[in-house]
Amino acid sequence: MNPISFLRQYLYFGEQVEEYPVRVINEREARAAAGMLFVLAFAAFMHAWLTANFNYERLLIIALGLEMFIRVFINPKYAPFMILARLIVRNQRVEYTGAPQKRVAWGLGLAIAVFMYWLVFIEANLGIANFAGCVTCATLLFFESTFGICLGCLLYNLACRQSAQLCPGGVCEVKQIEPIQRVSWLQIILVILFIGFIVSIPTFNLLNVQNPDIITPENFDTIDFNKIQ
Repeated sequence: MNPISFLRQYLYFGEQVEEYPVRVINEREARAAAGMLFVLAFAAFMHAWLTANFNYERLLIIALGLEMFIRVFINPKYAPFMILARLIVRNQRVEYTGAPQKRVAWGLGLAIAVFMYWLVFIEANLGIANFAGCVTCATLLFFESTFGICLGCLLYNLACRQSAQLCPGGVCEVKQIEPIQRVSWLQIILVILFIGFIVSIPTFNLLNVQNPDIITPENFDTIDFNKIQ
């Protein structure tokens, strides 16, 4: 087999599906992979924040960098987290989304991983820049996995003359909001009241949530656990 043909057989981005004009990615797999990465990123961040031990953060940076490099430059279907995601959601209906904008989004993820590698491994910077990088990465993963919001579509439309196609949730297509999607002022007021009530509970000691039996690092040694039980 011709080496170029062999490489083209494995090195490509997105699958070609007959009824779609561009190469596509299974959005369900992408979101599942983002969810797994978010959980690991959040756990590594909190571990570093609470213990000042950055070993797990360093491991995550390496894992994220390798994952995004494989997705962008080799083939997403060979990326470890995408493989795990495929196993998890393989019984769900496929949701096709355009591959070009996903490549832009994952390229951004690779850039963040490279920046974090330089910051943590080379510069040994554990200050505000490290914090900002971790928060940015976790936020992007959270929004993609939870809400299906991906910056790839926006960045692709800004960088390319041709508009992105097959965006997650159809956000690239002009559409009218359906009645079931509309939010009334009453619903907004209810959300505000709910948040205000939850915030007021510890503020004004409502419902006795701030009783002495609550365990904190400061009072752990003085708690009578028999009384709590």
